[in-house]
Amino acid sequence: MSDKNSKHIHFIGICGTAMGSTAAALRDVGYVVSGSDEKVYPPMSTVLEEKGIQLSEGYKAENLPATADLIVVGNAISRGNEELESVLDRKLPYLSMAELLKREIIQGKRSFVVSGTHGKTTTTTMLAWIMECAGRNPGYMIGGVPENFSSGARFTDSDLFVIEGDEYDTAYFDKRSKFLHYLPECAIVNNIEFDHADIFRDLDDVLLTFQRFLNTVPRNGLVLMNGDDQNCLGLRSKSPAPVTTVGTGADCDVRIVITDPAKESTTFELNGVPFTLPMIGEFNVRNASMCICAARFAGISDEEIHDALLSFKGIRRRQQVRGVVNDITVIDDFGHHPTAIRETLRGLRQRYPGSRLWAVFEPRSNTSRRNVLQTQLIGALTEADGSVVAAVANPEKVPADQRLDTAAVATAVAAAGKPCFFESDTSSIVARLKEQTHPGDVIVVFSNGGFDGIHQKLLTAL
Repeated sequence: MSDKNSKHIHFIGICGTAMGSTAAALRDVGYVVSGSDEKVYPPMSTVLEEKGIQLSEGYKAENLPATADLIVVGNAISRGNEELESVLDRKLPYLSMAELLKREIIQGKRSFVVSGTHGKTTTTTMLAWIMECAGRNPGYMIGGVPENFSSGARFTDSDLFVIEGDEYDTAYFDKRSKFLHYLPECAIVNNIEFDHADIFRDLDDVLLTFQRFLNTVPRNGLVLMNGDDQNCLGLRSKSPAPVTTVGTGADCDVRIVITDPAKESTTFELNGVPFTLPMIGEFNVRNASMCICAARFAGISDEEIHDALLSFKGIRRRQQVRGVVNDITVIDDFGHHPTAIRETLRGLRQRYPGSRLWAVFEPRSNTSRRNVLQTQLIGALTEADGSVVAAVANPEKVPADQRLDTAAVATAVAAAGKPCFFESDTSSIVARLKEQTHPGDVIVVFSNGGFDGIHQKLLTAL
């Protein structure tokens, strides 16, 4: 980062959560930053403009500054994009955001990379917060909106860096997983399941990329692995770095025992040492346990870790209460994989004992729109007392024979003894829930998109 003050970086696709957060953080440490995007709108556009970053709406060759030293090509950018074509024609230096982070930020630091199908964002934020509370001033990169920090990314002079290690591909010209660029000294593997059906053929394909990830950890590093997950354990013998297993099973190196699951917090022990987390559900306890082990590896004491956990506030759109009206609670959750839906519903049982739980699911992600996990989705929705399944978003992008059959899902869940309805639009969903719910109920909306503003529409209608 020594020559940062003279370096100009231009981002093609700057308004995505990760790209925008990275651009803002680079500006904060002295880089000259500019960027373009198809749609430039708040809140990200406001954040970037307040940092003094020049934004261009639309992709045009003339957006490329003559002074740019590097062009960052966003993950969503593909051939045919006018700006990208100009970069290639003019032979300008370009790279992916993952490669940029490796070169400009991570190299030479102690990199803590949080991977896994579920729980990455929460775990990354929690680990960064523990380091922050311990006075270590870590750099971090989080793929969400953390409640404890003012931004999704921050680059500091600390030797500690925490990053969310996504297994999704890097760029149109680099189909390797992003996390292969992040130089982990400590790699957390929370869990491994089949996901991202648009880029991985099957579970073996996913396991292969995680095996390659473990191959990047040095011998003096550490792999923290979910000791209750057979897919993770299958890779244990293939890790060149030492592996510590963390889980509830008796064979785990670090064993989790939940001692007091309360409405707003969970107390648990790690090999007999007690900690309390102001969150609910076994899933969050597992995330916290990984963070505790990683923080110890970073040289942070159990006392510092214990105190930091008590002030952790979580991530926006993770079990976030959007409002309560007529004693009906509406919750927003980012969950879109059956496992995440199931674990969130189980956790909410802890927070709302005795309440009827309603799940509303929008199939929007590349995997959830497909029928590859249809059976698992049916099982997950039966955890709720009632559910509503929305129409598949952008169905034309998935071949008909691979598309999730939403009506069949609703029929199967109802056949299992739990009321479930398929509704084709937001107004029908709202009308159905207004008819079905009564005071004391809890509605949790699962979507990784805006879902047509359904949360506010529900609160207004109820």
